[in-house]
Amino acid sequence: MVLIHRPSLREKLFFLLSGVIASIPMALFFEPSTTFLSNFFPKLQAEILSIAVLAPLVEEFAKAYPLFFRHGESQRSLFTLGFLVGLGFGITEFFEYVVILMVSPLVRIPGIFLHAALTSIAVYGIATKRSALFYMIASVLHSAINFLAIFDLPSLLYALVLIAIFLLSILLYTKTSEKMINY
Repeated sequence: MVLIHRPSLREKLFFLLSGVIASIPMALFFEPSTTFLSNFFPKLQAEILSIAVLAPLVEEFAKAYPLFFRHGESQRSLFTLGFLVGLGFGITEFFEYVVILMVSPLVRIPGIFLHAALTSIAVYGIATKRSALFYMIASVLHSAINFLAIFDLPSLLYALVLIAIFLLSILLYTKTSEKMINY
């Protein structure tokens, strides 16, 4: 009989902090990448390529990556750890935007939970052995949010996409179980 590993509070804090640590290089990479790409593309195309295409692909992979190597976890515990990684990432990004870029804190609060939800969606794929599919779903949803932000499209549309992402994360959580993941 194989025992299912239950992450301790210390392990959960570790994964929350891994999201914090993963977000710093992302910010350092993507902020200048738009400037670099504008040497080759018009500014708007460079922003779309960097912020709405590359950033979601890299960020979703970076956030989910540490969870590919967890063994003896249940689907639910892996999902929870993914949520915590995304939460750590979102908290750090919140402070980067608010403190460094002087963006209103109210505007950035949803982003904290957006990253948690997107990472949990990607990690659901790891937990159910459909990594590529759910990684792409999380990346496309992230791209949609970033695209809406670039073009400052109506807040209602942004809110609807955000709510859909949160609801999908909740739905996938309900589909997880305490069943051990067989690798």
